[in-house]
Amino acid sequence: MFDVIVAGGGPTGLMLAAELRLHGVRTLVVEKEAEPTGHVRALGLHMRSIEIMDQRGLLERFLALGKQYTAGGFFAGIDMPWPTDLDTAHAYVLGIPQPVTDRLLAERATELGAEIRRGSELVGLRQDEDGVTVELGDGAELRARYLVGCDGGRSTVRKACGIDFPGEPTRVQTLLGELRVTASPDEVAAVVAEVRETHKRFGLGPLGDGFYRVVVPAAGVTEDRLAPTLEEFSRQLKAHAGTDFGAHAPRWLSRFGDATRLADRYRAGRVLLAGDAAHIHPPTGGQGLNLGIQDAFNLGWKLAAEIAGWAPDGLLDTYHAERHPVAADVLDNTRAQMQLLSTEPGPLAVRKLLTELMDFEEVRRHLIEKITAIGIRYDFGAGHALLGRRMRDVELKQARLYELTHGGRGLLLDGTGALSVADHADRVDYVVDTGASLPVPAMLLRPDGHIAWVGDDQLDLVSALSRWFGAPTPGR
Repeated sequence: MFDVIVAGGGPTGLMLAAELRLHGVRTLVVEKEAEPTGHVRALGLHMRSIEIMDQRGLLERFLALGKQYTAGGFFAGIDMPWPTDLDTAHAYVLGIPQPVTDRLLAERATELGAEIRRGSELVGLRQDEDGVTVELGDGAELRARYLVGCDGGRSTVRKACGIDFPGEPTRVQTLLGELRVTASPDEVAAVVAEVRETHKRFGLGPLGDGFYRVVVPAAGVTEDRLAPTLEEFSRQLKAHAGTDFGAHAPRWLSRFGDATRLADRYRAGRVLLAGDAAHIHPPTGGQGLNLGIQDAFNLGWKLAAEIAGWAPDGLLDTYHAERHPVAADVLDNTRAQMQLLSTEPGPLAVRKLLTELMDFEEVRRHLIEKITAIGIRYDFGAGHALLGRRMRDVELKQARLYELTHGGRGLLLDGTGALSVADHADRVDYVVDTGASLPVPAMLLRPDGHIAWVGDDQLDLVSALSRWFGAPTPGR
């Protein structure tokens, strides 16, 4: 019997498996695909996801294989200068193909002891008060205390639990593929630049080895979601650019829509949802992969605490309470962006107005913080303005802050030298740094780096420790 079975071996499921194993949770990932895909569905990591990798000591692996960008265009393709003085030590987007992200996260999960079974599809489940029985496609059954569905927008887990998935169906489809072209790079770049003046859902980007990532609007919406043909790509490229660039030798062709849906709950008993199983939306702004990784980062330590037996009442339910509103906001901003990508007169007028507003740096800052998730503040109730926000990396006497968070434990940063976490020392680390440039006397960080308490009063601190880290264990 496992503690947790994770259905789906994409970035969300792999990140969750790594987080669970960091706390010693017996974790199995079941993935229906026999081999990792080489197709580039997502192109990079946003600032909050970069911070997450740094918090767990993984960032150097990603930086070695990615490329840093500080460019505009992340909101509806409106190209504006990057805002200055963003509240992060990682003010860039990291370009890295999804297959590389998947591989690095799989390596991390495996290093920590997670088991990954490929070619193993979840086809059904049943749960009781003690756990979940998972039914696999080969007839085998597995048992776990909890199941997390990270199995994509058509989630078998979500459907089996009867969790509603309200929203809007696809109204617009886009073709996406990896093809070779005979046109020269200069010709491709010139034509793409001209077409994108009026059609933002169009593009060709080099992938290496002669292949290009090709994005072009589809002629309509197909109900069967069959993969497009090379002829369909050629026809649509000619319709928008006047040329198909000599496109040939496709190694992957797909289509995606603008369907926008959000699960009405992220938990049904001992079953939880994360990533695309919980929310789907258009890929505008490149938020999907990042949103899933951030779901896993929020859920991992809470589920581990529940399994370890020290979670305070209601801790696991804060996963839905915190992440559901974040996903709702992402769905709304992608809805807005899709409108701004339209070639109709009304949306074009709104786009022109927003472009004028983005001349103001505060507007650009607000939008980039929204897209890259560094502006998120969870609702921890009334109190200091920092409560619920994640803490950026800062230099301390001992080390960088994020270097102290690799173990995934809570952390008290004490600038007074007069506080204590003694009765929670098995769950919370304690760092005295009276010379630190902290904005408050002391702060308590959750394992995901969000600020759970600020102040200098020991009794108030003990209350916060009990709220997030359970009952004290005197004498430990």
